[in-house]
Amino acid sequence: MKKSSYFILPLALALFQSCAVNMSYSGSAFKKSFNSITADELKTHLYVVAGDEMEGRDTGSEGQKKAGRYLIGEYQKMDISHPKSMTSFYQPLSSEALKGRRVALPPSDNILAFIEGTEKPSEVIVISAHYDHVGMKNGEIYNGADDDGSGTVALLELAEAFQIAKKAGNGPERSILFLHVTGEEHGLLGSKFYAENPVFPLANTVADLNIDMIGRCDAENCGKDYVYVIGSEMLSTELKKINEKANNETVKLELNYKYDDPNDKNRLYYRSDHYNFAKNGVPVAFYFDGIHEDYHKPSDTPDKIDYQALQKRAQLVFATAWELANRKDRIVVDKK
Repeated sequence: MKKSSYFILPLALALFQSCAVNMSYSGSAFKKSFNSITADELKTHLYVVAGDEMEGRDTGSEGQKKAGRYLIGEYQKMDISHPKSMTSFYQPLSSEALKGRRVALPPSDNILAFIEGTEKPSEVIVISAHYDHVGMKNGEIYNGADDDGSGTVALLELAEAFQIAKKAGNGPERSILFLHVTGEEHGLLGSKFYAENPVFPLANTVADLNIDMIGRCDAENCGKDYVYVIGSEMLSTELKKINEKANNETVKLELNYKYDDPNDKNRLYYRSDHYNFAKNGVPVAFYFDGIHEDYHKPSDTPDKIDYQALQKRAQLVFATAWELANRKDRIVVDKK
């Protein structure tokens, strides 16, 4: 039977579209940026951010401020600035804004770094991590290397990767906001403040990719190349598909959806900074390694981080953000 051109044309278009999507991960621009995210650089940053001199980075403490100055210094080295509407990298939070869990906290700051999109600058992808931890208790430093030093330094590497692409003439079409929030350990306070006082309208925020603990393994997964992904289809079925495609074409981790349920007894969907975006209708994906034996203990130190795992997980977030930033159409919110 002779094939009809009626079927050939749609097939050709489908193949073309498939190739176009594949090119986003096989092109030299993506590969160079993707490969710039390295275990060695993550380790170098983390030994500073989660070092003893940061004294556990409690919200508003001098140790947290030191960590913040380090982050800003690294962005400045990359020639990455803050959003144009801001006078500095800092979004200040007063003690009043930081009232949470009946603990009086000193003023603190969210830290915002920004790469403007080349084609659709008003549409923004937020990549978030909290840079606070729980400080010191009884003279012991709670370094918070995994929680959330791992996410904090991942943001630095992701920013560098996008900036490499930009300097080569392949900057993201949509804007990228690298959002280091404060006060997470006291009730998601920094992300709550940002959601209530957004630098970019939440209506223009395409998605939040939140990174909170991606440097270790939990008891049931040690020895596996995996990451928990939480919330990626709660609001947008497209986001989960994009994340899975990014994973399949790059790092090929086992994506574990064990906690991807608002009714899970651990309630992890509600326990990190993505939730303040999700409750305002912004699609989210939360990347997480699980609850391990050093969670919220002084033994959560940089020497216990699996830097190869940290690299792969950060690269997955980058690949997902790359597609979100460069695809033709913004993802839609199709679930509530």
